[in-house]
Amino acid sequence: MLESTMIPLTHAIGSLTDTLTLGAISPTLAAGDAFALVSWWKPVLLLAPFFAWAWMISTILDKHAQRFFLGQEKWNLIHMLFGVAALALVVLLPVGGIGGLLGAFFGSLVIFAIDIIVFASIANKDERIPEHAKLTLDFSDMAERREEKKAAKKLGSSELTIVGADKMKVMPPAKETTAYAVRVAAEEIVINGYNAHASQIDVHPVNPETYGVSMLVDGVRQPGEQMAQTDAVQIIDLWKKCAGLDVSDRRRKQAGSVTVSSEGMSNQTLKCVSSGSKNGMVLTIMFNPSEAVRRKPADLGLTGTQLDLLKGWAENTQGVVLLGAPSDNGRTTTMYSMLKLHDAYTSNIQTIEYEIEDAIEGVKQIKFDQTQEDADFSTTVRSTLRRDPDVVGICDLPDASTAKIIASSDHDRTRVYLSLKSDDALSAIQLYVRGVGDAKLAAEGLHGVIAEKLVRVLCSNCKVAYQPSPEMLKKLGLPGDKVKQLFKKGGQVLIRNKPEICPTCNGIGYSGQTGCFGVFPIEDEERKMIAAENWTGLRTAMRKRSLPTVQQAALRKAVEGVTSIEEVTRISSSGTKKSGSTKSA
Repeated sequence: MLESTMIPLTHAIGSLTDTLTLGAISPTLAAGDAFALVSWWKPVLLLAPFFAWAWMISTILDKHAQRFFLGQEKWNLIHMLFGVAALALVVLLPVGGIGGLLGAFFGSLVIFAIDIIVFASIANKDERIPEHAKLTLDFSDMAERREEKKAAKKLGSSELTIVGADKMKVMPPAKETTAYAVRVAAEEIVINGYNAHASQIDVHPVNPETYGVSMLVDGVRQPGEQMAQTDAVQIIDLWKKCAGLDVSDRRRKQAGSVTVSSEGMSNQTLKCVSSGSKNGMVLTIMFNPSEAVRRKPADLGLTGTQLDLLKGWAENTQGVVLLGAPSDNGRTTTMYSMLKLHDAYTSNIQTIEYEIEDAIEGVKQIKFDQTQEDADFSTTVRSTLRRDPDVVGICDLPDASTAKIIASSDHDRTRVYLSLKSDDALSAIQLYVRGVGDAKLAAEGLHGVIAEKLVRVLCSNCKVAYQPSPEMLKKLGLPGDKVKQLFKKGGQVLIRNKPEICPTCNGIGYSGQTGCFGVFPIEDEERKMIAAENWTGLRTAMRKRSLPTVQQAALRKAVEGVTSIEEVTRISSSGTKKSGSTKSA
């Protein structure tokens, strides 16, 4: 009976078991006789991948799917199918001996690895998952962090790993010291900004005794905590030291960079800019400034018609194109994108900038140092234009001399992209004409104008649809028979019928920004209006082209569900305060 039962058993598990030959086995075993059918280490070896896979699923992948609403039940089913496939391979592999054992072991590892890679690849492409929460398998980074933890135990504990301007790690001070408390407070400011998805943090004086911390989140200023002036100065000095700046100089503008990271934060480049003010020092910390201005023209938010128009402009290198936008509304990003439309290998492209935010391949970027005593922006512009470039990007119009030099340049041979701080297309043209001082001269070289404002993008994970009233649609100028629903910010999601803060946007209701543009070519009719300073006629002529204004572009994005009516109102009301009209071009 024993022999008949052992034969199918050993056949089923094949090479994974060792049947002990006990000589001539009698049908009846004496009580107390012991024997083993399987070597103990073989099941342990085969079960190890299953336990590791199960741990990964339960502690990381399943929680990730639940947190970002990726379809937890669906993914659990997919994981189970991979698990069954691995189990089937182990049990049914028709190969015996050590070869079969190793084949089952490594085969199950491959199946589990495919499961994890498939989940990470699909999840990372989901727009609901912010950049900092994407899954990575960087084991070298994990090893470095373990070493950092060991070193940190000898000193004070530190959440952030800071790499200074000298590429050396800035170790935390010993515990129970004032310097350690400053380090913790300095780290907390950056961590809070990172978790809030801020692009910029400002530590600035509120009055001579008090400092405040504020953050720029998707273009909107968010107030933060306040602290004593002495504490704030120590925090500013710490970041200045890390960035390689002169700590003793409390008035001159200085800029430097550091890199920070932690277990929940991938490497972040922080640009630290310090300067003096009436009430004390000011520190501005910008997250990854190069990445912030690095966008393809197709990703700016332009309509298809607008993008085609700009591509047409880039086919020649003539005239002046004005880029008008308020502060923190994407002027630098748009200028860089416009320059990239030109071929840097067949054209001589140069820029004049206060700060070079990102290196553009093939473009000569000139940094204008405002701190030099003999520095003159107009002289730098004149010197650059005299070198006969094909394309020049100029970051600002600080004085009338610069405007006159640009207007008097050779417009038949050089395209100039001039960035202006203005609220709309019409005010950008007016600002340029006032700078030149001669409306006819200013009009001669104008080729086009681009106006821009940024709106916040509704969080795709928690935005709420609603049916607008007929009165609301009429006020917005939208057709009631075509617009059946709009969207507004949410900030909360239901988890098991319980409202909780949305993990994607941290309850703000918005995640990211997109541009709303007005793109207007300047032709003979418009030039005549500009030369005569007939602004009412110019506005009318620009409207005849049926090209969308910034406000109309924003309204279109609201209808498409990209942004909210509240955002359209926000950027329109800012224009009303400055220009007195939301209907301007």
